[in-house]
Amino acid sequence: MKSTEENISKILSIADIKINGNRPWDLQIHNKKVYARVLNGGTLALGESYMDGWWDCNAIDQFTDKIVRAKLDKNVLSPSFIFDVVIARLFNRQKKSRAFEVGQRHYDVGNDLYKLMLDKRMVYTSGYWKNTKSLDEAQEAKLDLICRKIGLKKGMSVLDIGCGWGSFAKYAAEKYGAEVVGITVSKEQVELANKLCKGLPIKIILQDYRDINTNKQFDRMVSIGMIEHVGPKNYQNYFEIIRKCLKDNGLFFLESFSANWNTASQSDSWNDKYIFPNGTIPRLSQIINVTEKLFVIEDCHNFGSDYDKTLMAWHKKFIDNYDKIKDIYDKRFFRMWTYYLLTFAGLFRSRKVQNWHIVFSKNGVNKGYNSIR
Repeated sequence: MKSTEENISKILSIADIKINGNRPWDLQIHNKKVYARVLNGGTLALGESYMDGWWDCNAIDQFTDKIVRAKLDKNVLSPSFIFDVVIARLFNRQKKSRAFEVGQRHYDVGNDLYKLMLDKRMVYTSGYWKNTKSLDEAQEAKLDLICRKIGLKKGMSVLDIGCGWGSFAKYAAEKYGAEVVGITVSKEQVELANKLCKGLPIKIILQDYRDINTNKQFDRMVSIGMIEHVGPKNYQNYFEIIRKCLKDNGLFFLESFSANWNTASQSDSWNDKYIFPNGTIPRLSQIINVTEKLFVIEDCHNFGSDYDKTLMAWHKKFIDNYDKIKDIYDKRFFRMWTYYLLTFAGLFRSRKVQNWHIVFSKNGVNKGYNSIR
């Protein structure tokens, strides 16, 4: 056991992390079986052992940042990691029969949780923190930025693929007079979104993107933080559907993660099991290789560091409000959700994961597109 602990300690030292150290990012070990468990089980075992209380860390976000910057997550490969990569390359894990799994297992865990964790508009993607001081302000700024990037005007029709709780749809209708159709794979989101958007020219539908009626075209289309559920084997079909639904002079807006590593087509085992089943972080090159044959890429804007701030704000609200929902979500869920939010914050802080705003047109904007920041 001691030799395994010494080996782990030596590996962690590369990232300036100590076992039972006194800095926020150091690990506090409560069960020494964790060393063998993590060596054999990789990221799944690391997350599950935290959920089980085998170890603690006062700043999991800083721990993750250091691990990723030191490339320990990629240099120390477990059998499960290699298996994940093989599965992702051989099988279509985002096929239509699995489309509603992420809705059922993540977005349907309860609207009360998301109401307490998110901003007042319930935006579940990164805020835009330029010239803002609060989560509410940052999310309003992001929604407005999208509307301005697509040149939204009163009376325009918009299709929102992956509309969440209708945050963009409601903002676009209220502030810009747009008529919006939103689709999502979450029953809970449909129910609440229709309540929040009542009285506005908005229709929220429970639907997979592959079932969109491509005979109807829209002035504008948006997909805000949804492509992570599409998968590399489906990108071609996804973007072809969007092209068919977009008017010739229309604009399509995409908000997407991207990962700066070669194995981005594989899903992290822990994240896949507990947070986003069948999810995949694309590489920017994967998106471009497909879309440059279908669209003109008018604008590409990276503000991944803003996601770090957003996730930390969500985590603070989750911690501050947990007492209100602790009868619904037990201690193990609390640790799971904390681990999820803080590891994602660390990933964005490490700059190995980005957040992109990309604007597309079918044939190029006449006289050029005016980039907006």
